[in-house]
Amino acid sequence: MSFHLNSRNILDTIEMIEKYRLDIRTVTMGISLLSCSRSTMEETCRAVYDLVVSRASRLVEVCQGIEAELGIPIVNKRISVTPVALITAGVEGNPADVARALDRAAREVGVNFLGGYSALVAKGATTSEKA
Repeated sequence: MSFHLNSRNILDTIEMIEKYRLDIRTVTMGISLLSCSRSTMEETCRAVYDLVVSRASRLVEVCQGIEAELGIPIVNKRISVTPVALITAGVEGNPADVARALDRAAREVGVNFLGGYSALVAKGATTSEKA
């Protein structure tokens, strides 16, 4: 399968960007937090923060490079993480502290949204999941 660039394709793309406001709605980076569970909530929060910041430190920069290269804006840069209840079950402390660690990490890396402060509760909820 070959792809040929021709002036008509280029002009069509420019028209879509300018006239129809073509954009890339969202780029999402998924990060597994399963390795972050520790014996205390404070240690768990630190591990979560460190992992998110290390993995996503260049996400916004890379998206901006793609925007510049393609000439198409990327509206939202976001991160999705493992359901937090999976890493806080059995850890002493307040699972809401992990939400605060995630919020700090999101601000640090400059993303628009971070999702995943959730639980798997289709068949009931544990104490950790209720938090």
